[in-house]
Amino acid sequence: MYRIGFGTDVHRLVEGRKLIIGGVEIAHEKGLLGHSDADVLIHAVCDALLGAAALRDIGFHFPDTGAEYAGIDSKILLRRTTDLLHAEGYDIVNIDATISAQRPKLSPHIDAMRNTLAPLMNVETNCVSVKATTTEHLGFEGREEGISAQAVALIKKR
Repeated sequence: MYRIGFGTDVHRLVEGRKLIIGGVEIAHEKGLLGHSDADVLIHAVCDALLGAAALRDIGFHFPDTGAEYAGIDSKILLRRTTDLLHAEGYDIVNIDATISAQRPKLSPHIDAMRNTLAPLMNVETNCVSVKATTTEHLGFEGREEGISAQAVALIKKR
């Protein structure tokens, strides 16, 4: 049995924070604001995976009210999400994700993101698609107020 899930996430850009997307630190004058490291891509992927397995959402499993998640590396959250799926008898088939940001240019970091995410989900790198786009200066991404990400996950029951 195959199942599909969709995830989305948004974080505000602020000064004084590191910019981490897809588990990769990217040089930029601003970073994403959040309870954890605010990795918008990993959060969208986690929600897509959890949704595919009907296991609620990232906020349910890793609430932003929990002190243990303050500043946590989102790669840990993705690994735990993968473990939750495996415990329910699911394997990840593939991920397709898109990041929307006016700046910084993300294309030089896509391969590093894919290489970071794949082992956390126990899949080959060619099973993880990450794309980046701008919004042509429209909306909050275009005004460089924040960054968003969307992801679709395909999982299968063992």
